[in-house]
Amino acid sequence: MSYLLNNLKLKENNMKVSAFTFIKNGQLLGYPFVQSIKSVLPIVDEFVINVGKSEDNTLKIINSIASSKIRVIESVWNEGMQEKGYIYGQQKMIAQFNCTGDWLFYIEGDEVYHENDLQLILESMEENYNNTEVEALVMDFYHFYGNEITLLDSPGWYRSEARIVKSSVRSYAPDGLFWVILNSSRKGRYPKAKKTQAHCYHYGWIRTENQMNLKSKKVQKYWSREPVSIDYSQIDPSIIRLFKGSHPKIMNDFFIKNTGIFQASKNYKITFKDRKHRMMKKIENVFGVSLSKKHYKLLK
Repeated sequence: MSYLLNNLKLKENNMKVSAFTFIKNGQLLGYPFVQSIKSVLPIVDEFVINVGKSEDNTLKIINSIASSKIRVIESVWNEGMQEKGYIYGQQKMIAQFNCTGDWLFYIEGDEVYHENDLQLILESMEENYNNTEVEALVMDFYHFYGNEITLLDSPGWYRSEARIVKSSVRSYAPDGLFWVILNSSRKGRYPKAKKTQAHCYHYGWIRTENQMNLKSKKVQKYWSREPVSIDYSQIDPSIIRLFKGSHPKIMNDFFIKNTGIFQASKNYKITFKDRKHRMMKKIENVFGVSLSKKHYKLLK
């Protein structure tokens, strides 16, 4: 991992940074969770990993990562919690509540950060460390689809999200996907945030269709849903884009190398939701705005 440290200016104050995540069946379901963890280790003081009891070697693999920064918690999921993803919020908060840092950096098992963006993230944390107005920091997202050179660009896919929050604010994740800040015991709101100008590389949709269908079988029950069949070709072709940038070096050995952009099925039938997103995209292009969902309030 020496390439991650080249030219990285480490923080100069007493600010402590905790990263955290939760994972279950990461190996079985094809998550790049080792790459995810290692990608941010250079800029954090600790990494808390909540490992759910799995059917594979996820725990063994995580324990084999050579870093004194990693602290593992083992948990058993409540299989009776099958309402609106609440189990995900619970498991996320188990990890978060065990963090000891000033900043809490949440990383999902299919999200990886580029070595060239680590300095931006670190500087953003330092710049906003003493700013009491700033509660969270936001990443822009690259959503890869079908292969590593294909991106999805649509208001239906969130383009940015808060991934770092201060430990000094009362935050919780109702279904694991975002944070709610509690000003009182009864009312919550999205965190007030600044952008880091860094990107999160989301690789959840480049796994094999077999892995994605197995994931559907394993996780849809936690949302009170039946498993759905995953067919990558069933996608609106108008939202597919070619990725022209570089990937985090730590992902080099993960990909099946591809030479062409992913092709949607020519027989795909455009849905009502697709038409809605196409209209939103036209509005975005005309007015220069983003209409994708945001779980934060952006500060100027």
